[in-house]
Amino acid sequence: NKPVFTLYDGVLNAYETYIGRVTLLNNDILYGKASLNLTSIRESDNGWYECKVIFPNRVPNKRNNGTWFHISVLGGTLLRIPPVNQTVLEGDPAFFHCVVQNPETMLVEWYKDNVPLLEYYDLAHRSMMGPDGSLTINPTQMSDLGFYTCEVRNTANDTQSASAYLNVQYKAKVVYAPKEVYIPFGESAVLNCHFRSNPPLKNLRWEKDGFLFDPYNVQGVFYNRNGSLQFDKVDDSHAGRYSCTPYNDLGTDGPSPIISVVVQRPPFFTLKPKLVYVTKMGGTVEMHCDARDRDGYHVPQITWIKKDGSLLPYGRFSVNGGNITIEDIVESDRGIYGCQATNEAATVTADAEIMIENVSPRAPYNLTGNSTDTSITIRWAPGYIRQYLEYIIWYRLADAPEWRTLKVNDKHILEATITNLQPAREYEFMVLCQDNYGDGMFSKAFRYFTKPTEFEAPENGLQDALLQFSQIGSPRNFFVHKEQDNFVARWEPPELGLDQLRFYILRWWIEPQHKLHGSVETSETHYILDSLDEDNLYTFQVFALSTTNYTSGSNEHEIYFYPYRRVKLMTVSGVLILLFCLVVISTLLYMKRKRIRQLREAENMKI
Repeated sequence: NKPVFTLYDGVLNAYETYIGRVTLLNNDILYGKASLNLTSIRESDNGWYECKVIFPNRVPNKRNNGTWFHISVLGGTLLRIPPVNQTVLEGDPAFFHCVVQNPETMLVEWYKDNVPLLEYYDLAHRSMMGPDGSLTINPTQMSDLGFYTCEVRNTANDTQSASAYLNVQYKAKVVYAPKEVYIPFGESAVLNCHFRSNPPLKNLRWEKDGFLFDPYNVQGVFYNRNGSLQFDKVDDSHAGRYSCTPYNDLGTDGPSPIISVVVQRPPFFTLKPKLVYVTKMGGTVEMHCDARDRDGYHVPQITWIKKDGSLLPYGRFSVNGGNITIEDIVESDRGIYGCQATNEAATVTADAEIMIENVSPRAPYNLTGNSTDTSITIRWAPGYIRQYLEYIIWYRLADAPEWRTLKVNDKHILEATITNLQPAREYEFMVLCQDNYGDGMFSKAFRYFTKPTEFEAPENGLQDALLQFSQIGSPRNFFVHKEQDNFVARWEPPELGLDQLRFYILRWWIEPQHKLHGSVETSETHYILDSLDEDNLYTFQVFALSTTNYTSGSNEHEIYFYPYRRVKLMTVSGVLILLFCLVVISTLLYMKRKRIRQLREAENMKI
């Protein structure tokens, strides 16, 4: 009889080949306090097992007890010993079993997160595969964390695979620190500490000018959930040399390099554009703007943007200093423009609106959201500047056909909270603006999730807030292109919060109505689009959804689907019509020539 494990005073000890493969079950009420979970089953696990209870502090120390169980291992003729989950410290070696039945006739390949190990250039140089197929990684790095799969293949092309997880733990460490940070005088600012930690962060210490900096003892300075410093209103006393030191259960890798924080006055406008410019179609608008740094020694950079995110009209605008001139005004030029003055401390913006006579205003834009388990707060930017605007929120469950409405009573508030919603559900919103002349235009549709019922807001205190705070980055490098006969959407996973990823949501809209045409959920980083209508302009966007129902969207991608079938049908129809015309013309010519020949023969017979 070989021992498998012992449990004494709450401590579990496994033996020999069972190390890393046995854990106690959590549900001891249903299965019993000594119930065991065995993972990474091997062929050698086949056989009888006995559970015994021993009383080391009693006489006699054991009774005539014992419960027998039998394990029958089915299949698995290629792989004798599969890999087992590993937890190692960074820098220590990691070892994964992958012992095959016959190494001489079987091929072993290793994958990390379903990607061949050889494609990880650095990891492949630190890895070595033994003659029996087992894998050694030495030394390990924090980026090695993930699932490792060994795949065994024999000469008959039969395959068998098994996976294990490598958890690389390390001291909390700072991964990036800028040498210099400018924060704007008189405004709010954030000083970030960019760190990585496994196990999770337990504490974070800030120092200023070589002394402990405790925000709880400094008025107007607070800890954010991720450990960064939040300055409510920056003044000259906040300048200095800062460093941060993160800690977890293993300790710390040391403080960050010194971050020099410079308090600088943001620029101010010496000349602002007018709030509204009214013009006609085909007219010209000139908007004036100028700014200076508050110390008077520098001139900030001045740029013009269109606040809805679209580009300035190509070939029809010119910039002279801080002034912009737009010629040959068209309908798409209407909207709000921003004159931005930028220095190292901040960017300030002065808005101006171009209105075109007899053209309706543009819709609200830049919708954002925040949620609890039963409510969602929506915020938006006004499509145009008027004091007598009113807003109506249209909302519904994302998969429901009927809309509900909520009117915003205060004309000066650009946000609304919708209550009595269902937890962990996705809702769709649109904002409609109204004025004295009637309804304006709807905003683009905006979707947002309520939080699950079990969500709890982080408590006060840095440690708990850091442990519970988790978001996710945006999918990267999103694009749609044609591959062979299909259009395929592809993207790369987010850089931040990948371990919190639940799934991706791919959506596409028909333009210019911006009507939602399709939405799919997938755990892959690509999707084949097979339900698109030709001769339509589509906008695509993919979202990453975290386990805490936080969504982060990628860049938008527009593509026009050319009417291939229609053009092909028209081409074939045109060829058929042309052939028919040629046949008709040839027939007419043949009949005409035949008639002429008959007439000539008749005249010859008379002569």
